Amino acid sequence: MSADPVGGLTDYLTGALGGPVTITDFQFLSAGARRRNIAFTATATATATATATVARTPRRLVATIVPPAVELMPVDGEAGVRELARAHGVPVPAVVAVCSDTRYVGEPFVVSEHIDGETVPRRVLRTLAVSGNAARTARQWGAAMARLHGIDPAAAPDSVPAAGADPAAEHLAEVEAAVRVLLADRPVFSLALRWLEKRLPGPPPAPALVHTDMRNGNLIVDADGLCAVLDWEGTQRFGDPMRDVAWPALRMWRFREDAREFGGFADRETFVGAYEEAGGTFDLDRFRWWKVMGTLYWGVGLAQQAAAHLDGTVRDIVMAASGRRVSEIEWDLLMQIRPRVKA
Repeated sequence: MSADPVGGLTDYLTGALGGPVTITDFQFLSAGARRRNIAFTATATATATATATVARTPRRLVATIVPPAVELMPVDGEAGVRELARAHGVPVPAVVAVCSDTRYVGEPFVVSEHIDGETVPRRVLRTLAVSGNAARTARQWGAAMARLHGIDPAAAPDSVPAAGADPAAEHLAEVEAAVRVLLADRPVFSLALRWLEKRLPGPPPAPALVHTDMRNGNLIVDADGLCAVLDWEGTQRFGDPMRDVAWPALRMWRFREDAREFGGFADRETFVGAYEEAGGTFDLDRFRWWKVMGTLYWGVGLAQQAAAHLDGTVRDIVMAASGRRVSEIEWDLLMQIRPRVKA
Protein backbone atom coordinates (compact mmCIF):
# COMPACT_ATOMS: atom_id res chain seq x y z
CA MET A 1 0.00 0.00 0.00
CA SER A 2 1.23 3.50 -0.80
CA ALA A 3 2.44 5.92 1.86
CA ASP A 4 -0.46 8.27 1.03
CA PRO A 5 -3.67 6.21 0.77
CA VAL A 6 -5.79 9.28 1.56
CA GLY A 7 -4.44 11.11 -1.47
CA GLY A 8 -4.84 8.07 -3.70
CA LEU A 9 -8.41 7.40 -2.61
CA THR A 10 -9.28 11.09 -2.98
CA ASP A 11 -7.95 11.16 -6.54
CA TYR A 12 -9.75 7.99 -7.54
CA LEU A 13 -13.10 8.81 -5.93
CA THR A 14 -13.06 12.28 -7.46
CA GLY A 15 -13.59 10.56 -10.78
CA ALA A 16 -15.75 7.70 -9.54
CA LEU A 17 -18.21 9.89 -7.63
CA GLY A 18 -18.48 12.58 -10.27
CA GLY A 19 -16.84 15.57 -8.60
CA PRO A 20 -14.15 16.74 -6.19
CA VAL A 21 -14.04 14.61 -3.05
CA THR A 22 -12.88 15.40 0.45
CA ILE A 23 -11.92 12.49 2.73
CA THR A 24 -12.16 12.83 6.50
CA ASP A 25 -12.36 10.52 9.55
CA PHE A 26 -9.75 8.21 8.03
CA GLN A 27 -9.33 5.10 10.18
CA PHE A 28 -7.48 1.80 9.77
CA LEU A 29 -9.76 -1.00 10.96
CA SER A 30 -8.63 -3.99 13.01
CA ALA A 31 -10.77 -6.38 10.98
CA GLY A 32 -9.06 -8.29 8.17
CA ALA A 33 -6.28 -10.79 8.74
CA ARG A 34 -4.75 -10.55 5.25
CA ARG A 35 -6.26 -7.48 3.65
CA ARG A 36 -6.22 -3.89 4.89
CA ASN A 37 -9.61 -2.27 5.58
CA ILE A 38 -9.84 1.50 5.88
CA ALA A 39 -12.96 3.39 6.99
CA PHE A 40 -13.44 7.02 6.00
CA THR A 41 -16.03 9.66 5.21
CA ALA A 42 -16.19 10.89 1.62
CA THR A 43 -17.91 14.14 0.72
CA ALA A 44 -18.26 15.01 -2.95
CA THR A 45 -18.99 18.53 -4.16
CA ALA A 46 -20.73 19.63 -7.32
CA THR A 47 -20.61 23.07 -8.93
CA ALA A 48 -23.89 24.93 -8.43
CA THR A 49 -22.94 28.23 -10.06
CA ALA A 50 -19.82 29.77 -11.49
CA THR A 51 -18.89 31.11 -8.09
CA ALA A 52 -20.31 28.63 -5.55
CA THR A 53 -20.29 24.93 -4.84
CA VAL A 54 -22.69 22.73 -2.92
CA ALA A 55 -21.59 19.76 -0.83
CA ARG A 56 -23.36 16.45 -1.23
CA THR A 57 -24.29 14.30 1.76
CA PRO A 58 -21.19 12.77 3.35
CA ARG A 59 -20.93 9.01 2.90
CA ARG A 60 -19.27 6.66 5.35
CA LEU A 61 -17.28 4.16 3.26
CA VAL A 62 -14.76 1.33 3.63
CA ALA A 63 -11.87 0.65 1.24
CA THR A 64 -10.58 -2.93 1.17
CA ILE A 65 -7.00 -2.95 -0.09
CA VAL A 66 -5.94 -6.28 -1.64
CA PRO A 67 -2.18 -7.02 -1.84
CA PRO A 68 -1.36 -9.21 -4.87
CA ALA A 69 0.23 -11.82 -2.60
CA VAL A 70 -3.15 -12.61 -1.00
CA GLU A 71 -5.45 -11.98 -3.96
CA LEU A 72 -7.69 -15.01 -4.53
CA MET A 73 -9.62 -13.41 -7.39
CA PRO A 74 -9.53 -10.05 -9.17
CA VAL A 75 -11.27 -7.27 -7.26
CA ASP A 76 -13.81 -6.76 -10.04
CA GLY A 77 -14.79 -10.43 -9.76
CA GLU A 78 -15.24 -10.13 -6.01
CA ALA A 79 -17.29 -6.97 -6.42
CA GLY A 80 -19.42 -8.66 -9.07
CA VAL A 81 -20.23 -11.71 -6.96
CA ARG A 82 -21.03 -9.52 -3.98
CA GLU A 83 -23.51 -7.48 -5.99
CA LEU A 84 -25.00 -10.68 -7.40
CA ALA A 85 -25.53 -12.02 -3.88
CA ARG A 86 -26.99 -8.70 -2.72
CA ALA A 87 -29.45 -8.73 -5.61
CA HIS A 88 -30.70 -12.13 -4.35
CA GLY A 89 -31.36 -10.97 -0.82
CA VAL A 90 -28.04 -11.76 0.86
CA PRO A 91 -27.08 -8.87 3.17
CA VAL A 92 -23.85 -7.50 1.71
CA PRO A 93 -22.39 -3.96 1.87
CA ALA A 94 -23.13 -2.22 -1.44
CA VAL A 95 -20.14 -1.76 -3.73
CA VAL A 96 -19.46 1.90 -4.49
CA ALA A 97 -16.32 1.64 -6.65
CA VAL A 98 -13.74 -0.89 -7.83
CA CYS A 99 -10.18 -0.08 -8.82
CA SER A 100 -7.67 -2.48 -10.38
CA ASP A 101 -5.21 0.32 -11.18
CA THR A 102 -2.32 0.21 -8.68
CA ARG A 103 -1.34 3.84 -9.33
CA TYR A 104 -3.74 5.17 -6.69
CA VAL A 105 -2.87 3.28 -3.49
CA GLY A 106 -0.28 0.80 -4.76
CA GLU A 107 -2.70 -2.15 -4.83
CA PRO A 108 -6.20 -2.98 -6.15
CA PHE A 109 -9.12 -2.08 -3.91
CA VAL A 110 -12.89 -2.17 -3.49
CA VAL A 111 -14.85 0.67 -1.90
CA SER A 112 -18.08 -0.27 -0.12
CA GLU A 113 -20.77 1.32 1.97
CA HIS A 114 -19.93 1.23 5.67
CA ILE A 115 -22.29 -0.92 7.77
CA ASP A 116 -22.48 -0.27 11.50
CA GLY A 117 -22.21 -3.24 13.86
CA GLU A 118 -19.78 -5.66 15.44
CA THR A 119 -17.44 -8.02 13.60
CA VAL A 120 -15.06 -9.12 16.36
CA PRO A 121 -16.45 -12.52 17.44
CA ARG A 122 -16.36 -12.01 21.21
CA ARG A 123 -18.09 -8.65 20.80
CA VAL A 124 -20.68 -10.30 18.56
CA LEU A 125 -21.38 -12.85 21.29
CA ARG A 126 -21.69 -10.15 23.95
CA THR A 127 -23.99 -8.06 21.76
CA LEU A 128 -26.31 -11.00 21.15
CA ALA A 129 -26.26 -12.06 24.80
CA VAL A 130 -27.34 -8.58 25.89
CA SER A 131 -29.97 -8.11 23.17
CA GLY A 132 -31.39 -11.64 23.42
CA ASN A 133 -31.46 -11.86 19.61
CA ALA A 134 -29.15 -14.83 19.10
CA ALA A 135 -31.89 -17.09 17.70
CA ARG A 136 -33.13 -14.38 15.36
CA THR A 137 -29.61 -13.77 14.11
CA ALA A 138 -29.11 -17.50 13.57
CA ARG A 139 -32.26 -17.66 11.46
CA GLN A 140 -31.16 -14.64 9.41
CA TRP A 141 -27.74 -16.25 8.92
CA GLY A 142 -29.18 -19.59 7.80
CA ALA A 143 -31.57 -17.86 5.41
CA ALA A 144 -28.78 -15.73 3.94
CA MET A 145 -26.72 -18.83 3.23
CA ALA A 146 -29.67 -20.56 1.57
CA ARG A 147 -30.28 -17.54 -0.67
CA LEU A 148 -26.64 -17.62 -1.75
CA HIS A 149 -26.87 -21.32 -2.56
CA GLY A 150 -30.03 -20.70 -4.56
CA ILE A 151 -28.19 -18.49 -7.07
CA ASP A 152 -27.23 -20.09 -10.38
CA PRO A 153 -23.43 -20.41 -10.04
CA ALA A 154 -23.11 -19.83 -13.78
CA ALA A 155 -24.38 -16.28 -13.18
CA ALA A 156 -21.24 -15.36 -11.21
CA PRO A 157 -18.38 -13.58 -12.98
CA ASP A 158 -16.01 -15.88 -14.86
CA SER A 159 -13.13 -14.65 -12.71
CA VAL A 160 -14.70 -16.29 -9.64
CA PRO A 161 -12.85 -19.63 -9.29
CA ALA A 162 -14.82 -22.77 -10.11
CA ALA A 163 -14.58 -25.94 -8.03
CA GLY A 164 -13.78 -29.18 -9.82
CA ALA A 165 -16.32 -31.81 -10.82
CA ASP A 166 -15.95 -33.43 -7.38
CA PRO A 167 -15.14 -30.67 -4.85
CA ALA A 168 -14.83 -33.08 -1.92
CA ALA A 169 -12.32 -35.36 -3.66
CA GLU A 170 -10.37 -32.35 -4.93
CA HIS A 171 -10.14 -30.78 -1.48
CA LEU A 172 -9.22 -34.09 0.14
CA ALA A 173 -6.34 -34.63 -2.29
CA GLU A 174 -4.92 -31.18 -1.52
CA VAL A 175 -5.14 -31.64 2.24
CA GLU A 176 -3.80 -35.20 2.13
CA ALA A 177 -0.68 -34.03 0.31
CA ALA A 178 -0.07 -31.40 3.00
CA VAL A 179 -0.62 -33.90 5.82
CA ARG A 180 1.97 -36.24 4.30
CA VAL A 181 4.54 -33.43 4.35
CA LEU A 182 3.75 -31.68 7.64
CA LEU A 183 1.92 -34.16 9.87
CA ALA A 184 3.04 -37.62 8.82
CA ASP A 185 4.08 -38.38 12.40
CA ARG A 186 0.65 -37.55 13.87
CA PRO A 187 -1.54 -40.73 13.89
CA VAL A 188 -4.80 -38.85 14.46
CA PHE A 189 -4.43 -37.00 11.17
CA SER A 190 -3.77 -40.27 9.34
CA LEU A 191 -6.83 -41.79 10.99
CA ALA A 192 -8.97 -38.83 9.97
CA LEU A 193 -7.73 -39.11 6.38
CA ARG A 194 -8.78 -42.75 6.28
CA TRP A 195 -12.18 -41.81 7.71
CA LEU A 196 -12.63 -39.17 5.01
CA GLU A 197 -11.45 -41.44 2.20
CA LYS A 198 -13.84 -44.21 3.24
CA ARG A 199 -16.83 -41.82 3.36
CA LEU A 200 -16.04 -39.60 0.36
CA PRO A 201 -19.50 -38.27 -0.55
CA GLY A 202 -19.06 -37.81 -4.30
CA PRO A 203 -20.09 -34.77 -6.35
CA PRO A 204 -22.85 -32.59 -4.85
CA PRO A 205 -26.33 -33.17 -6.28
CA ALA A 206 -26.76 -29.42 -6.82
CA PRO A 207 -23.45 -27.52 -7.15
CA ALA A 208 -23.80 -24.01 -5.78
CA LEU A 209 -22.21 -20.62 -5.40
CA VAL A 210 -20.41 -20.95 -2.06
CA HIS A 211 -18.81 -18.33 0.16
CA THR A 212 -16.41 -20.84 1.89
CA ASP A 213 -15.92 -18.65 5.00
CA MET A 214 -19.35 -17.44 6.18
CA ARG A 215 -18.65 -17.80 9.91
CA ASN A 216 -18.62 -15.72 13.08
CA GLY A 217 -15.90 -13.17 12.38
CA ASN A 218 -17.04 -12.50 8.83
CA LEU A 219 -20.48 -11.27 9.85
CA ILE A 220 -21.56 -7.78 10.89
CA VAL A 221 -24.02 -8.07 13.75
CA ASP A 222 -25.84 -5.53 15.90
CA ALA A 223 -28.48 -5.76 18.61
CA ASP A 224 -31.19 -6.35 15.99
CA GLY A 225 -29.40 -9.23 14.26
CA LEU A 226 -27.41 -9.88 11.09
CA CYS A 227 -26.46 -6.74 9.17
CA ALA A 228 -24.07 -8.05 6.51
CA VAL A 229 -21.78 -10.84 5.34
CA LEU A 230 -18.16 -9.87 4.67
CA ASP A 231 -15.01 -11.28 3.01
CA TRP A 232 -16.14 -12.71 -0.31
CA GLU A 233 -12.67 -13.25 -1.76
CA GLY A 234 -12.86 -17.03 -1.25
CA THR A 235 -16.13 -17.50 -3.15
CA GLN A 236 -16.32 -20.46 -5.54
CA ARG A 237 -18.68 -21.39 -8.34
CA PHE A 238 -20.09 -24.93 -8.53
CA GLY A 239 -19.06 -25.86 -5.00
CA ASP A 240 -20.68 -28.16 -2.44
CA PRO A 241 -23.22 -26.19 -0.36
CA MET A 242 -22.58 -28.45 2.63
CA ARG A 243 -19.02 -27.14 2.73
CA ASP A 244 -20.50 -23.72 3.50
CA VAL A 245 -22.93 -25.08 6.11
CA ALA A 246 -20.28 -27.15 7.92
CA TRP A 247 -17.50 -24.56 8.09
CA PRO A 248 -19.15 -22.14 10.58
CA ALA A 249 -20.05 -25.11 12.81
CA LEU A 250 -16.41 -25.94 13.60
CA ARG A 251 -15.33 -25.53 17.21
CA MET A 252 -12.75 -22.81 16.53
CA TRP A 253 -15.55 -20.47 15.41
CA ARG A 254 -17.47 -20.88 18.70
CA PHE A 255 -14.98 -18.85 20.74
CA ARG A 256 -15.29 -20.97 23.89
CA GLU A 257 -19.08 -21.18 23.66
CA ASP A 258 -18.91 -24.83 22.64
CA ALA A 259 -22.51 -25.68 23.52
CA ARG A 260 -23.74 -23.53 20.60
CA GLU A 261 -22.49 -25.23 17.46
CA PHE A 262 -22.85 -22.38 14.97
CA GLY A 263 -20.63 -19.44 15.84
CA GLY A 264 -20.98 -19.84 19.59
CA PHE A 265 -24.53 -18.44 19.60
CA ALA A 266 -26.71 -20.74 17.46
CA ASP A 267 -27.80 -24.35 17.73
CA ARG A 268 -27.96 -26.58 14.67
CA GLU A 269 -31.73 -26.92 14.72
CA THR A 270 -32.29 -23.17 14.50
CA PHE A 271 -29.67 -22.54 11.82
CA VAL A 272 -30.56 -25.52 9.63
CA GLY A 273 -34.30 -24.91 10.06
CA ALA A 274 -33.92 -21.40 8.66
CA TYR A 275 -31.63 -22.67 5.91
CA GLU A 276 -34.24 -25.19 4.77
CA GLU A 277 -37.15 -22.76 5.09
CA ALA A 278 -35.30 -20.39 2.74
CA GLY A 279 -34.84 -23.13 0.14
CA GLY A 280 -31.62 -24.89 1.16
CA THR A 281 -31.32 -28.68 1.25
CA PHE A 282 -29.50 -30.05 4.28
CA ASP A 283 -27.62 -33.38 3.95
CA LEU A 284 -26.48 -34.66 7.36
CA ASP A 285 -23.91 -37.18 6.06
CA ARG A 286 -22.37 -34.68 3.67
CA PHE A 287 -22.43 -32.02 6.40
CA ARG A 288 -20.57 -34.34 8.78
CA TRP A 289 -17.97 -35.17 6.12
CA TRP A 290 -17.26 -31.50 5.44
CA LYS A 291 -17.11 -30.77 9.15
CA VAL A 292 -14.33 -33.34 9.61
CA MET A 293 -12.68 -32.09 6.43
CA GLY A 294 -12.78 -28.49 7.65
CA THR A 295 -11.26 -29.45 11.00
CA LEU A 296 -8.46 -31.36 9.30
CA TYR A 297 -7.87 -28.47 6.92
CA TRP A 298 -7.59 -26.06 9.84
CA GLY A 299 -5.06 -28.34 11.51
CA VAL A 300 -2.96 -28.34 8.35
CA GLY A 301 -3.13 -24.54 8.28
CA LEU A 302 -1.85 -24.37 11.85
CA ALA A 303 1.00 -26.73 10.99
CA GLN A 304 1.90 -24.59 7.96
CA GLN A 305 2.00 -21.45 10.10
CA ALA A 306 4.22 -23.14 12.67
CA ALA A 307 6.55 -24.41 9.95
CA ALA A 308 6.80 -20.93 8.40
CA HIS A 309 7.82 -19.53 11.79
CA LEU A 310 10.33 -22.27 12.54
CA ASP A 311 12.11 -22.09 9.19
CA GLY A 312 12.35 -18.31 9.43
CA THR A 313 10.00 -17.57 6.51
CA VAL A 314 7.74 -15.61 8.86
CA ARG A 315 8.52 -14.45 12.40
CA ASP A 316 5.26 -14.02 14.25
CA ILE A 317 4.26 -14.82 17.82
CA VAL A 318 0.80 -16.03 16.74
CA MET A 319 2.30 -18.38 14.19
CA ALA A 320 4.78 -19.60 16.78
CA ALA A 321 1.85 -20.68 18.96
CA SER A 322 0.07 -22.44 16.12
CA GLY A 323 2.06 -25.64 16.51
CA ARG A 324 0.78 -26.11 20.06
CA ARG A 325 -2.81 -25.79 18.84
CA VAL A 326 -2.46 -28.79 16.54
CA SER A 327 -3.17 -31.01 19.55
CA GLU A 328 -6.53 -29.25 20.00
CA ILE A 329 -7.38 -30.18 16.42
CA GLU A 330 -6.48 -33.81 17.10
CA TRP A 331 -8.97 -33.85 19.97
CA ASP A 332 -11.66 -32.27 17.78
CA LEU A 333 -11.04 -34.87 15.08
CA LEU A 334 -11.28 -37.77 17.50
CA MET A 335 -14.54 -36.44 18.92
CA GLN A 336 -16.01 -36.07 15.44
CA ILE A 337 -15.01 -39.43 13.96
CA ARG A 338 -15.60 -41.66 16.98
CA PRO A 339 -18.54 -44.07 16.46
CA ARG A 340 -22.11 -43.23 17.48
CA VAL A 341 -21.66 -39.56 18.22
CA LYS A 342 -23.65 -36.59 17.02
CA ALA A 343 -21.43 -34.65 14.63
